[in-house]
Amino acid sequence: MKTIGIVSIKGGVGKTSTVANLGAVFAKDFNKKVLLVDANFSAPNLGMQLGLINPEVTLHHVLHDKIEPKEAVYESEFGFHVIPGALLYNSQINPFKLNSKLRNLKKYYDVILIDSSPTLNNEILSTMIASDELYIVTTPDHVTLSTTLRAVKAAKDKKTPIAGLILNKVYGKKFEVSLDDIQNISGCEVLAVLPHELEFLEALSQNKPLSGYKNTKAAKELHKLAAAILGEEPNLTVLEKIKSFFGLVSKQDINRQLFAHTRGY
Repeated sequence: MKTIGIVSIKGGVGKTSTVANLGAVFAKDFNKKVLLVDANFSAPNLGMQLGLINPEVTLHHVLHDKIEPKEAVYESEFGFHVIPGALLYNSQINPFKLNSKLRNLKKYYDVILIDSSPTLNNEILSTMIASDELYIVTTPDHVTLSTTLRAVKAAKDKKTPIAGLILNKVYGKKFEVSLDDIQNISGCEVLAVLPHELEFLEALSQNKPLSGYKNTKAAKELHKLAAAILGEEPNLTVLEKIKSFFGLVSKQDINRQLFAHTRGY
């Protein structure tokens, strides 16, 4: 069982979409029991992305000791469960209760994915404390990379392992920071490169994860990332297997293969 925190310290990088998509891949492609948790307490939108517009009970109610954690769990049509946050909640909550509140739920799931706050405050720190490992979502620009370095430092300070980086919204242009530079500057391996695709926005407009909606390059990359995280074999096409046999693979493919071997694959 893994509790995985998906973090960033900048809004708009696609952190929440990454959580929703990974959850769908874990559940559908690998038959795992998955729980998504919206721990972006100040501005939760994971529920909205999945069509939970105004949930009656939320993680905020759990942290305020009004209900038990299992009472805030909703079943989605995408094969996973979700604990949404409250868009409007007036009472003060203690974000550091997150770890203890999730403890009793762990026996029911193979993977718990936590969507964190995009601000370096107690909210994101609570995600770091509650997680077994972290994946940082970033985009290939200098502004976002500088905030990524802050996330790396904060995670190391809390002694939560940083498993790797997820590079999102990649256009493949020369003006973008290269994968090698991102790895060298951050000291972390890039485990997935998600190209910028309009299908992401199309799926979002229909309150659906991209995974299972359309089999795009980003969807395939998310499948490979999920396989590496689980230490399982990805479902490759014949062409991908041939390229892999002859060593014609991307840098992130090599990183994932090495990473998966540390997981027992």
